[in-house]
Amino acid sequence: MGDQGCSDRLVQDTAAKLFQTAAFLLGDGDDAGRLVEETLAGAEVDPCADGSRATTLLQGQLVRAGIRKLAQRQPGSFAAAEISGSNALCIDDNDLAASGVSPSQLSQLLDEGRSQLRDWLEQLPPAQRAIFVERAVLGQDNAATAEMLRSAGDEIAAGWTADKVSGIFRQALCSLANSLAHSGSSVSVA
Repeated sequence: MGDQGCSDRLVQDTAAKLFQTAAFLLGDGDDAGRLVEETLAGAEVDPCADGSRATTLLQGQLVRAGIRKLAQRQPGSFAAAEISGSNALCIDDNDLAASGVSPSQLSQLLDEGRSQLRDWLEQLPPAQRAIFVERAVLGQDNAATAEMLRSAGDEIAAGWTADKVSGIFRQALCSLANSLAHSGSSVSVA
């Protein structure tokens, strides 16, 4: 790594990003730490060669392994959900801002309200939690998220589509907006 001018800071930043993702995905800090260690130990990419590309690849490997761990914890939890009609009282759009939570508010939650966000995530079913982390935290689209669920969730997750991910993500956004509205949080919803 040193031969390519890689700093310890870059490696630490990458590990910190991975830990944050793992903690949001798994909930437990010890499990998250182990998942990051396993991901880095099995990495076939050098974070110093191309930092952003390496981070993206490592995030994908970490999320895939995290989904497998969640599926082991609760077998059957990654079966593709059937979505009932949209909730007219919440949102019709598949956009974070449509839920009344702006990207800056989510960023504030990620930076300052991590425990509040983790507490809310703990209440979600595993598939909805994984979808929220992939869509809202990592910025993946519905199709990429559905593909990740299908590849990491085994045969039971074969039915995930972009439309199903979209519906589950909208439900999560509604839940988050409701949670923030009723929490008295310093992060206000629009």
